Amino acid sequence: MRYLIFILAFLSAFSQALPAQQRKLVWSDEFNTNGLPDPAKWSYDTGGHGWGNHELQFYTYREKKNARIENGVLIIEALKEQKNNNAYTSARLVTKGKGDWTYGRIDVKARLPRGKGSWPAIWMLASVPKLKWPDDGEIDIMEHVGYNPGTVHASVHCKKYYHKIGTQKTATIPVPDFSDSFHVYSLEWDSEKITMLIDNKPYFSFQNEHTGNEAWPFDKPFHLLLNLAVGGDWGGQKGIDETAFPQKMEIDYVRVYQ
Repeated sequence: MRYLIFILAFLSAFSQALPAQQRKLVWSDEFNTNGLPDPAKWSYDTGGHGWGNHELQFYTYREKKNARIENGVLIIEALKEQKNNNAYTSARLVTKGKGDWTYGRIDVKARLPRGKGSWPAIWMLASVPKLKWPDDGEIDIMEHVGYNPGTVHASVHCKKYYHKIGTQKTATIPVPDFSDSFHVYSLEWDSEKITMLIDNKPYFSFQNEHTGNEAWPFDKPFHLLLNLAVGGDWGGQKGIDETAFPQKMEIDYVRVYQ
């Protein structure tokens, strides 16, 4: 019996690790060249209009102080500095038009900032939106708010399921060393299900109900976003520790398999 349990445990672990191995690597960035992020792979969302969440940062364009590659790691850094009417600067990198995918697996190895008011995210939006948010869908692979350190969130948003009407689909997992160690935050996505994982351990799943676009708009190309927000309706819910800044989100690699 003990041997059988061992075999079953091995097969279970192997089956979780297998999907990425079976697929082909179709897009990646290992961040091996110092300087600005590769313009063939990354664009910037810019501005300081609050981004629908009353966020406090101004997202800059091609500013090394906010987005740069050093020693094999992409650094997105939020600084306490005035920019126009914003008290902070940061960066929001997007693959739209340079990396857009329908289904597959995405792995992002990252180390997260700590500090009340920080709000890092690894997420996806529809690449050709036709409707207002959230009707086109949003996939949050990883979010972390600084006032609740060590709790990582995964969510999906669509017309039927989102937080403003109290029907959100979300899950959390404790990650005590979130700012000390790198972890792999992953998405598994096919026509039937969306699953989020950390270090290959699933902790969130969302099933296609086959009831139409309002509950499943996730059948079209989406692109990846990496950003570090400051404050906002969620990130700033319990205030901002100004002394905690600057803060950095570090990404070792991004890999996409299909």
